[in-house]
Amino acid sequence: MEKGKIINGVTCDVQTCVYHCNSRECNAGEIRVGPHKAENSSDTICATFKPKDKMN
Repeated sequence: MEKGKIINGVTCDVQTCVYHCNSRECNAGEIRVGPHKAENSSDTICATFKPKDKMN
């Protein structure tokens, strides 16, 4: 997935993700959240997460 524009209305606190920018913004262009059988928010994950290069 390529970086895109900031996704309005989506906040992200995962500073180790390559798509995290500025204070709490996501520029993944689109996000995928799962799994499909989640029963509450603690059961969900961001499947779009990609770790930042540790060299930067």
